[in-house]
Amino acid sequence: MTVWTPTRRAMLAGMAALPLLPARAAFAAQSTAFVVLGDWGRYGDKPQREVAAAMGEAAAEIQSRFVIATGDNFYPAGVSSVHDPHWKQSFEDVYTAPALQTPWWSALGNHDYRGVPHAQIAYSAHSPRWRMPGRYYRVGGHQLGASDLDLFVIDTQALVETPHETMLQVIHGHLWLHRRERQLAWLERALSNSRAAWKIVVGHHPIYSGSHGGEAFLLERVAPLLERHGVQAYFNGHDHDLQHIRRGSVDYLCSGAGSDTNPVRAIEGTQFCASQLGFAAVAIEGSEMTATFRDHLGRTLHSAQISQTNA
Repeated sequence: MTVWTPTRRAMLAGMAALPLLPARAAFAAQSTAFVVLGDWGRYGDKPQREVAAAMGEAAAEIQSRFVIATGDNFYPAGVSSVHDPHWKQSFEDVYTAPALQTPWWSALGNHDYRGVPHAQIAYSAHSPRWRMPGRYYRVGGHQLGASDLDLFVIDTQALVETPHETMLQVIHGHLWLHRRERQLAWLERALSNSRAAWKIVVGHHPIYSGSHGGEAFLLERVAPLLERHGVQAYFNGHDHDLQHIRRGSVDYLCSGAGSDTNPVRAIEGTQFCASQLGFAAVAIEGSEMTATFRDHLGRTLHSAQISQTNA
């Protein structure tokens, strides 16, 4: 069996010197646990299947209640409809582990916008586990099985300004969806109304990044909302790597290595980064969140404790 190994450049750019931790983290049986995957749908190629297998094992170990998908769910150009074969080839036939037959709360990415983004919303009615009620949405604790947690999924493709992507949105006729102020007003209102002890926001694009670089609009307009309303963690993809960056009171966690990798470097606030295939496994118990990054073989690369009241 051929085992994927990172390039020398990627290892140096990441945290290759960090010793691998034992695979089994101390997750409590009564914790609210979930796994986070990004940038994944490549017709079930070998890297994608390796990550899927490791994620299935981790999900069983931590008794995961749901999956968070951080966008770029289908490469290279999203899906064309709810009947697109991509659904079967990249999702249904790949994530077959029993522990992954749970709700998949999913965000849209820039590659998803190159297809028909509303087909991913519509697929929620055709699947027992795919969940995308809108381009952006809130999931309350009663839906997550965790009364102390609220999840907010945003559509960052409608917020960022990238000339190339904007041109593609014009070509595909999606630019009319990009009503920034409406989405930002919704996010502020939803965060303000939340009484959950834990607030997690999910978007495809990074706010801080040691790979693509952070998105200026998200930094200027979204990051202050996270700080002001006590959000503890922001999960993203887009960067094909694993990153944990701590800025202010928010932990920014990138899980975008579901089927491919790109070089990454440490920046201000970086706690960990690696250009390595993998995913995140997360558990919340009381006032502490344990977030771990695991590679495609299931090995724990990094583990962090995030407090409910990070200072």
